[in-house]
Amino acid sequence: MTEFKLPELGENIDQGDLVRLMISPGSTITEGQTVMELETDKAVVEVPSSVTGTVKEIRVKEGEKVKVGQVIFTVDNGAGSAAQPTPAKQTPAPAPLAAQTAAAPAPARRASDTSAPTEFKLPELGENIDQGDLVRLMISPGTKVSEGQPVIELETDKAVVEVPSSVTGVVKDVLVKQGEKVKVGQVIFTLEGGAAPQAEKPKHAPVEHFSEQTAARQTFQLAIQAEGKTEEQALPPDKPQPLPPSFTMPAQLGKVAGSNHGEPVPAAPHVRRLARELGVDIHGVKGSGPGGRISEDDVKNYSKSLLTSATAAPRGTQFTQPELPDFTKWGKIERVSIRGVRRKTAEHLWQAWTTIPHVTQQDHADITELEQLRAKFAPKAQEAGGKMTVTAIALKVCASALKIFPQFNASIDMAKEEIIYKQFINIGVAVDTDRGLLVPVIRDVDKKNIVELATELTQLSVKAREKKLSPEEMQGGTFTITNLGGIGGTGFSPIVNHPEVAILGLSRSSMQPVLISGKFEPRLVLPLSLSYDHRLIDGADAARFLRWIAEAFEQPFLLSVQG
Repeated sequence: MTEFKLPELGENIDQGDLVRLMISPGSTITEGQTVMELETDKAVVEVPSSVTGTVKEIRVKEGEKVKVGQVIFTVDNGAGSAAQPTPAKQTPAPAPLAAQTAAAPAPARRASDTSAPTEFKLPELGENIDQGDLVRLMISPGTKVSEGQPVIELETDKAVVEVPSSVTGVVKDVLVKQGEKVKVGQVIFTLEGGAAPQAEKPKHAPVEHFSEQTAARQTFQLAIQAEGKTEEQALPPDKPQPLPPSFTMPAQLGKVAGSNHGEPVPAAPHVRRLARELGVDIHGVKGSGPGGRISEDDVKNYSKSLLTSATAAPRGTQFTQPELPDFTKWGKIERVSIRGVRRKTAEHLWQAWTTIPHVTQQDHADITELEQLRAKFAPKAQEAGGKMTVTAIALKVCASALKIFPQFNASIDMAKEEIIYKQFINIGVAVDTDRGLLVPVIRDVDKKNIVELATELTQLSVKAREKKLSPEEMQGGTFTITNLGGIGGTGFSPIVNHPEVAILGLSRSSMQPVLISGKFEPRLVLPLSLSYDHRLIDGADAARFLRWIAEAFEQPFLLSVQG
């Protein structure tokens, strides 16, 4: 019995993720035949066999991480690399694996090589989007596809997008299934008689090896230096150099710099080396140079901000998931994966809640007269294709308020200790969909009238519910409105949509007795809830801002006078 072990993959590459096995027990293989696909830090490579014979036992599974030298499978009556395959099955010797790794991900085949299938890989989906859930396959083996034809529907964090083919030919094998999570660069299907795009030149050098233990060690040294201590003071004399239990390493530290991302960053080799030495993920660093180029100072400032927050934060402030009990002791359960919008909502709201010190201010507005005006002008909005809702009116009210109170149209950059005042007003509106909460953004709200806003809001809401919103239509907001009035409730505390600093919540209006000139009169009252970031906004400012909004609802003429 002969063992096939994972061969050398290239300089400083000692492991990879097994994405596809091309053999099974009983398969007959020859030396040079591709037996598996392995994803390393920067490329997906095909691994050829160095033995000939019949596969007896496979010792790994797809999805596992395998290391150089690990036994992958055994061959019965097999011969080592010195054995020659029979002439009928002789195959050309493959290129060295290290050369494959140094090239761009998964070498593209020449258009003239019609005998080999062409691979279609998931292309770039947009900024900061590296994966998605495959919700629909539009092809199957034998399907003819042409360049530009939609072939899959993919659900990213905030949108469902159709992905077009970049190749032409007949589908041979489909390598993914509906419901799976697929990553940028992953092979989706192969084609026969197709031509692949031209292979790109390598955009970066292979990642140098830098262990997490080394990163953690150096991070600890920087942390104790920030506290003004020596290593001897921070550690008991009889203990060899573990991290102190009171120090929780930030998620951005202790990683191999650049090892978890598919795209290179604009930084010189010595800057990358510095990031590795400090244990900083260079993809998280914002470059201050031309075109976002990262300098040594950018890396140092980023590392300093992470360490400062880590050492200054009280112990236990960083999120850890408590261990759950075994619920099956009390009955049946069902586990469902957190996907798409729900997953992104969970991540985003946790970040907002832990980053922003929230305060919620409550008020109410008498909208009796406003409701009469709304009913009067509703047909005009309807003619334009929209609905004259309270939310549409709130867009215009808030845009006017943000001009008068610019601190509510801002963001905080704690790393640079700066307040960013935005000279544009883009307001997001939370939309309830069957996939979760989506927040399309209406741009330049201050430059549009209420009828235009009503029309645009209606169109974006429909797109959100029909899964047709693009990621760009949910970016660039400076303030958010969320309206639960259609469902019910008398008030709530909405969570600020980071990196914004405030959000306005509207609840259901109701008829209430209001004392006017010594007499109680029935009035339509709208509850208002304003949550804000207390780092930038004081309670008095919030009260003034919300009161101005309430008075604008009560006296629409204010929009013309002050807005």
